[in-house]
Amino acid sequence: MFKQKFIFLIFLSNLCILNVHGVTRFSVEEQKNINIYEKSSKAVVNISNIGLNYDFFYRAIPTESGSGTGFLIDDSGTIVTNYHVVENARKLIITLSDNSQWPGELIGADPNNDLAVIRIDAPSSSYDYLTFSNSREIVVGQKVLALGNPFGLRLTLTTGIISALGRTIAAKNGRKIEGIIQTDAAINPGNSGGPLLDSEGKVIGINTAIIGTSGSVGIGFAVPSDTALRILPDLLEYGYVRRPWLGIEPIPTVYLQRIGIDVPEGVLVARVVEGASADQAGLIGATKTVKVGNYKIPWGGDIITHINQTKVTTMEDLAQQIETRRSGDEIIIKLIRNERVQSIKVKLFLRPRS
Repeated sequence: MFKQKFIFLIFLSNLCILNVHGVTRFSVEEQKNINIYEKSSKAVVNISNIGLNYDFFYRAIPTESGSGTGFLIDDSGTIVTNYHVVENARKLIITLSDNSQWPGELIGADPNNDLAVIRIDAPSSSYDYLTFSNSREIVVGQKVLALGNPFGLRLTLTTGIISALGRTIAAKNGRKIEGIIQTDAAINPGNSGGPLLDSEGKVIGINTAIIGTSGSVGIGFAVPSDTALRILPDLLEYGYVRRPWLGIEPIPTVYLQRIGIDVPEGVLVARVVEGASADQAGLIGATKTVKVGNYKIPWGGDIITHINQTKVTTMEDLAQQIETRRSGDEIIIKLIRNERVQSIKVKLFLRPRS
């Protein structure tokens, strides 16, 4: 009996009770949350997107057109956030955890993955920075913490778990973002661009979207850290993501099927750009046309059906398979040429910058 009482007292000591000095004691889980918040919040910033409106006399009036969250990743003032947080900004105002405000300079942006990089010229003593973790190692069910500024309420912490992996959402430009993390940690308007942290306080994702309503419904999304790590070097050095390209003008064959042309499902190569990856690999563009009403439809070229065993039927499918790779990568294209199935190895190169 004495042993049972002793164990019970130990259990109580781990709960939120007051010790003799009047200091609140916390459970192990609570103390971890507190430590992560105290360690990470100094790296989280509020981003005000200042645009221009015009009064009755067409005079320009600077107004805050939106706000969001970002977080510092080094001691040089580099901030990661969502592209949609800084989109169309005339001016960016960054508020640090000490309430100091600094002008932000947009260094690079990638609408396809809804990510952007800002830099501020603030003393490194006024902020901390976060480190990335490998998002490939995360699993459904593990604990996550989200930091942000929902509805302008600065430095808010919410907790939850990873609800699912490998989700697909659409960026504002319509491109699909693959490999998205789904979480039930409350993510509301204003959280966009904030860090999604693991139980060690490392960044595994960048909070980017919620479904449907103006508030959190237990379904939030985050761009995985591996995606950010893959594109950040280009954003920092060039201001955009250097992506390889195939060098073709594609037409999804579903459009041909709709006008009565009997064609396999896939993407027709209407034209091959001279000297591009597809040209060097020997892909063939349209060799003839079919007249439909007043229009001439390209016909007779290769029909791409798969890339590396992944089925390709739309422009988005094709773009996703190409743009997530690096210059010098090789892919295997499965195609139909003259009603025969072939596989061709293609080495990808960077798209020329016009």
